[in-house]
Amino acid sequence: MAVTGGILVMFLVLHMVGNLKIFLGAEDFNHYAHWLRTVGEPAVPHRTVLTLTEVVLGLAVVLHIWSATSLARRARAARPVKYHSKKKSHAHGYATHTMRYGGVIVLLFIIWHLLDLTFFVVNPKGSDATPYERVVADFDPSRWYITIWYVLAVLLVGLHLWHGVWSAFNSLGLRSRRNEKSLRLLAGALSVVIALGFIAAPVSITFGWVS
Repeated sequence: MAVTGGILVMFLVLHMVGNLKIFLGAEDFNHYAHWLRTVGEPAVPHRTVLTLTEVVLGLAVVLHIWSATSLARRARAARPVKYHSKKKSHAHGYATHTMRYGGVIVLLFIIWHLLDLTFFVVNPKGSDATPYERVVADFDPSRWYITIWYVLAVLLVGLHLWHGVWSAFNSLGLRSRRNEKSLRLLAGALSVVIALGFIAAPVSITFGWVS
C-alpha cells in the first residue's frame, strides 16, 4: 500500500506542476498537453509513453484499493471484538477516521476527472477544443458549482495524502524518534502544497484571473 501510494504521490506532484503551466498562457499549456502525447517520438509511436504511464497509474490505483481492503479485513479478523472505548488520535484523528470514505470520494473524483478531461464526455467544449479551452470552460464562473466540487475533492485528496504519507513513512521503516517531528511536518507540507497547487487554477479561472 505504501509503495503504490508513493507512485501516486509522485504522479500528483508532476501533474500539479503541469497544471500550473496554465498561468503561463494558452500557448504554453497547449504545448505541454501536446508534449505529453508525443514524448518519446520518433523512437516509439505516438502516445506510447503516456499510455504506459496510464497503465501503471491504473494498476497502482487498483493495487492501492486492494491493499486497503485486505488490510481492513486482516485488522477485523485479528480483533473481531470491538474495543470498549476508543482512544482518540489528536494529530491525525480526523484524517485516520475519514480515510475510507475520503478514498471513495477520491476514486469518484478520478472517474469524473477522466470523463471530463481525458474522454471529454462531460466537458462543455468537448473534443474539438484545445486543452486550455477545455479547462477554462470547465471552471467558467457560471459553473461555480463545479469549482466548489473540485475544491472539496482536492481538499479530501490533501487530507488523504496527509495521513497516507505519514503512514507510508511508518510502513517503510523510515520513522524514528529523532525524525518523527520532521516527517510529520514533511507529510503535512507536501499535502498542503499539492492541494493548493491543484486548487490554484480552477479558483483563478472562476474569479476571472485566468481566461
